[in-house]
Amino acid sequence: MSDASTRAPYRVTFVCTGNICRSPMAEHVLRKYVQDEGLAGDVVVDSSGTGGWHAGDAADHRTVRALKRHGFTSDHAARKFQRNWFDDYDLVIALDAGHLRELRALARTDADRDKIRLLRSFDPSAGPDLDVPDPYYDDDEAFEHVMDLIERAVPGILDEIRHGLKNKG
Repeated sequence: MSDASTRAPYRVTFVCTGNICRSPMAEHVLRKYVQDEGLAGDVVVDSSGTGGWHAGDAADHRTVRALKRHGFTSDHAARKFQRNWFDDYDLVIALDAGHLRELRALARTDADRDKIRLLRSFDPSAGPDLDVPDPYYDDDEAFEHVMDLIERAVPGILDEIRHGLKNKG
C-alpha cells in the first residue's frame, strides 16, 4: 500500500445496538487483521451503536472475555453513531437488519446509503440470514458464535478495504 501520509485513511465503523457486544468485538477483530496485513497506517477501524444509553461504557465483560480468549485487544468506550459521521467513513457495517434500517434512515444521500453494508454480506457462506444475533441476553457460547460469524466475514471485509484503498489512491 502507499504511504498513509499521502492520502486519508480508509475508515470503517461497525454498528450494533448499544456498542458494547457485537460491534466492539468486530472492531477489535478487524483491527488485528488490518494490522497483520500491514494496513494499520492506511485503515482506521472503530465502532458505535444506534442507541446512546451505553455511551462511555466499556465493552460487555463477555465480549472482553471472548476477545481475550482469541488473542484480541478489548479497550473500548461505547458511543452512538451520528448522522454527520457518514462524511468521515468509507464503510459503515451494520450487524443486523434492524441496524441496517436505522442507518439507512439516518443517511442523508445515496452516497451515504451506499456506504452501509451488513457484516455477514462479506461472508460468501452466510446464506440468506445475514443477521449477527445479539448475544447480550445469552451466555458465553453465544459470544463465541458471534466471534465465529465475525471472523468468517473478515476476509471479505479486507477485500473491500483493499479495493477501497486502490480507489482512494
